[in-house]
Amino acid sequence: MPSEHAVANASPLITLFKSGQADILPGLFRDIVVPSAVWIEVMNGPASDAAAQQLPSIPWITRIESVDVPARIQAWDLGAVESEVLAYAAQHSTHLAIVDDGAARRCARTLGIGVIGTLGLVVLAKR
Repeated sequence: MPSEHAVANASPLITLFKSGQADILPGLFRDIVVPSAVWIEVMNGPASDAAAQQLPSIPWITRIESVDVPARIQAWDLGAVESEVLAYAAQHSTHLAIVDDGAARRCARTLGIGVIGTLGLVVLAKR
C-alpha cells in the first residue's frame, strides 16, 4: 500500500458511498481526513445521496477545518475543494490524495503529491 494516511475529495467519497463500497477505505488507510470544503460539498448534495446521509456518522473519517492553499496550488485554478485536498496532502507528505479530477491529478503529479483515484482504490482493495 502506498500510504497509511489519506485525504479524500468529494467525488471519490460520493462514488464509494453510492456504490456501497465506502468500507474499503478504512481497510486501506489507518487515517482518512476530509477537508471542510469537501465535507460541505458532500453535505450540500441531495438529501437522498448516500454520502450526504452517512458521512456525518462515519467514525473512521476525520473532518479538518480549512486548509491554507499555497500559491503553487492556487496557480492551477482547481477550485476550493480539490485545492484543499492537494494542499493538505502537500503539507502532510504521509497522506495520499484521493482525487478523480484530471486537472487535480496532473497538479498532484507535477508537484510530487501522492495521488490515487476511485478506480485505483477498488483495485487496491481487490488485491
